Amino acid sequence: MTPGSNIPLAAARVAVDVAAPVRLDVSGLLLTADGKVRSDDDFIFYNQPSGPGVTYRSGGGGAPDAIIVDTTAVPPGIEKIVVTASPDAAGQTFQGIEPTATIRDADNGSALATFTPPRLGTETALVVVEIYLRGGQWKARAVGQGYADGLAGIATDFGVTVEEPAPAPVAPPQPVVPPQPLTPPPPVPAAQSPAAPPVPPAPPAAVPAPGAGKVDLDKGRVSLQKNQTVSLVKGGRPLLARVKMGLGWEPAYRGADIDLDASVIAYGPQRNHIDSCYFGKLTILNGAVKHSGDNLTGEGAGDDEVIVVDLGRLPQEVTGLVFTVNSFSGQKFTEVAKAYCRLVDATTEEELVRFDLTHAEPQTGVMMAKLIRQFTGEWEMTAMGDFVKARTVRNMVKPAAQAL
Repeated sequence: MTPGSNIPLAAARVAVDVAAPVRLDVSGLLLTADGKVRSDDDFIFYNQPSGPGVTYRSGGGGAPDAIIVDTTAVPPGIEKIVVTASPDAAGQTFQGIEPTATIRDADNGSALATFTPPRLGTETALVVVEIYLRGGQWKARAVGQGYADGLAGIATDFGVTVEEPAPAPVAPPQPVVPPQPLTPPPPVPAAQSPAAPPVPPAPPAAVPAPGAGKVDLDKGRVSLQKNQTVSLVKGGRPLLARVKMGLGWEPAYRGADIDLDASVIAYGPQRNHIDSCYFGKLTILNGAVKHSGDNLTGEGAGDDEVIVVDLGRLPQEVTGLVFTVNSFSGQKFTEVAKAYCRLVDATTEEELVRFDLTHAEPQTGVMMAKLIRQFTGEWEMTAMGDFVKARTVRNMVKPAAQAL
């Protein structure tokens, strides 16, 4: 295909994969007639791998990622699905990289068309192809439109809310005070001691505002930055329900399988180790904490390992939980892509909190997040992202205690 050309789709279910010499992030956006998403739920990518009629499929590091479109399941009102791609490495452009999109029959894998966008340079993201509805017929069009501001630029153009970090406050300019002439102090009469200067009153102690530096769940899903804390409170009431901590990762592009292990370590009020839940001990604390089992490769979209925590059933002596990930196979986290953890309401399956680990270090263990029980009884989750040298959960017990 050439830019602007189109073909009718000969299959109801198609997969669009985008291959390149480097790893690419491939995404899909469901658009209405006005060219916008209905909500952020219409942005399909590795952290949100499924939507109505559209699914993200990971290549697992050895194959390109793909967006799968089932045209029979696309909801009414959606007239176009655009497939985008951007280099996984931060700041990398398409200069010297020649991506090729292949549109396939999703059921038998046969190629229906291919497209290689020409003349790429400083672009850091592309709208590669689009699957669109015209006159009751689904078609595919080659696009190749580039963006210099990355995937965020594409997402913003199509109506997705992109969270930007708040700019640092700028201190107001201080007035310039001209130097004053020096005046010698008056002489002190003999036999008199200079009077002691009056002691200024102590400034009033600063009282932090309630909840300062913390966020709650009243406004929906929270995306945490490192060291940020969220109170697990909705409508002023503690969230005493079953929650799931999902942890996910992928092996680096074309890399070997990486066996990462997710665990949770329980502590008492004196940072004393109570128990650890991991692939070798799937249930602790009388069933209040349960592990989904071992994932040996990290392959596939979505959570790789899940730990379910029933906050209401945790014994009172448990005041802290630390969620960790270890590289049992010994590879460093610099060889891992897209590591994240997310907190999900186990009853409604609603995602509450997400923390994406964007900066890896050459270590074999990472403390992803901690849950701390407050004196009020509510729980707070803090994103950590602290790396240590530890291939097993046993080696994580001491550093995790120190981090509480």
